[in-house]
Amino acid sequence: MRRVRDIIVAADRRITEYVKYGTVQFKSDAGDFANFVQVKRAGVNLMLMRGGRLKGRYPHLEGRAVKRMRIADEKEANARKAELTAMVKEWCALQTGGSSDR
Repeated sequence: MRRVRDIIVAADRRITEYVKYGTVQFKSDAGDFANFVQVKRAGVNLMLMRGGRLKGRYPHLEGRAVKRMRIADEKEANARKAELTAMVKEWCALQTGGSSDR
């Protein structure tokens, strides 16, 4: 979970994190981006509340409007770094219409 968190926070300076309902949430000016769900299960389950707004091709996202990405371990998180980073950057650009310097 820590590695996924680090990837998300490092992806774009416009993303912030906070704790709500006992779990880490990520947001930008475009709104809530994602949070960790089912934290007691093995691996990481990242839920994107409004993931259906993303237009990019993200092969590891499951679902329609609410999307989820399951990540088994740190090795898999590292393998998906580019995909996670692209999702964060696209999400942050939805509201601001610009790019980040990270």
